[in-house]
Amino acid sequence: MSHTQKEPLYGKTLEQLQEICTELKLPRFNAKQIARWLYVRRVHDLSEMTDLSLAARSALEANYSIGLVPPIKESTSQDGTKKYLFKVDDNQFIEAAYIPDGERATLCVSSQVGCRMGCRFCATGRQGLQRSLSTNEILNQILSIPESQKLTNLVFMGMGEPLDNMDNVMRALDIITSPWGMAWSPTRITLSTAGVGKNLRRFLEQSKVHLAISLHNPFHDQRKEIMPIESAYPIQDIMEILREYDFSGQRRVSFEYIVMEGMNDSPAHIKELCRLLNGVKCRINLIRFHKIPDSPYFSPNNEKMIRFRDTLTAKGIQTTIRASRGEDIKAACGLLSTAEQAKNRSTND
Repeated sequence: MSHTQKEPLYGKTLEQLQEICTELKLPRFNAKQIARWLYVRRVHDLSEMTDLSLAARSALEANYSIGLVPPIKESTSQDGTKKYLFKVDDNQFIEAAYIPDGERATLCVSSQVGCRMGCRFCATGRQGLQRSLSTNEILNQILSIPESQKLTNLVFMGMGEPLDNMDNVMRALDIITSPWGMAWSPTRITLSTAGVGKNLRRFLEQSKVHLAISLHNPFHDQRKEIMPIESAYPIQDIMEILREYDFSGQRRVSFEYIVMEGMNDSPAHIKELCRLLNGVKCRINLIRFHKIPDSPYFSPNNEKMIRFRDTLTAKGIQTTIRASRGEDIKAACGLLSTAEQAKNRSTND
C-alpha cells in the first residue's frame, strides 16, 4: 500500500498492465498473464508468475511489487462478524467488516480515509476527509484478509463516499467484474452513496452493480440538517436522475434509512417517503442507529421498527429491517479507526 516503495501491481487494470508491458519492452500478451496471476490465482510474490520469462519477472521486480498488505488488527464479534483495521499512512487507518450469514459472506469495504460528507450520525464523518484510497488500497481490503476466497458479496458501505473517489472506485469495480480480472457478477456488489449527483450518472452508465442511496429523511430541510450534501444535491434531484434508468431487471436500487427516534419515524415521514419514491422500483432497508459517542440520536424499540416497516410495506414499498451485526466490536463504520487514531495521537503526544 502507500508505504511500499515500489509501485504495486494489485489495483492495475488490464489497460494499465498493457502500458507497463510496453514500458518494460515485454510482449503485450504478458498483461493478461499478469492479470490472471493477480486476480485469479492471487499470488503473493512475483516469482510465482511461472509462465512469464525470467527476464520479464526480473524487469517487473525491479520496478513493481505485488502490493498486498495484511490488516494490523482483527476483532471478532460474538455473532461471527469480523472487523479488520488497516494502516494506510502514519496515523491513518481504514476498516473493512467481514459479515458471514449462512452461505453468504459479505465484505464491507472503505473507499476513503475519513469522509467529507459530514453526516451528523456517522463516526467517519467526524474525521473529515483525510484522503481518498488508491485502487490498490481498495482491493487490498478484499484480497489480503483470510476469508478472501470465501466472499460471496461486496458492499461499498465502509468509510468514505465512493462517488467522491470516482476514478479509483470505478477502476476497482472494473477489476472485480471484468472477465480478465476477478470475474465477479455485478449483482454480487452494492455501492452506497449519499447522493453525489455529478457522478451518479457516470456510475449508472459505466457499471452494472447495485445502487444504495443513503436517504435517512425524505424532507429537504430535515435531511439537510443531518446530511449537508442535501444542500448541493437535493434528494429530489437524485430521484429525477434515478427515474431515467430501469431498475426492473437484475440491477437493484435500494434506500438506506437509519431510523432515529422522534426524528424521522413519524406518519408524515412515511407519507413523504411514498411520494418521493413513487415510480421507482426499489426497496427500503431500515437500519437501527448504532450509537456513537456524544450523539443525540437513538434508535426506536423493536416494536416501533416493525410497525414502521409494516406500514411502508402495506403502502407498496418493499421494506426490510437490517439485522444489526458486530455491535460488540464497534462494527459501525468509522468507530474502530477513530479510536485507533486517538490512541496513536495520545501515544505520540
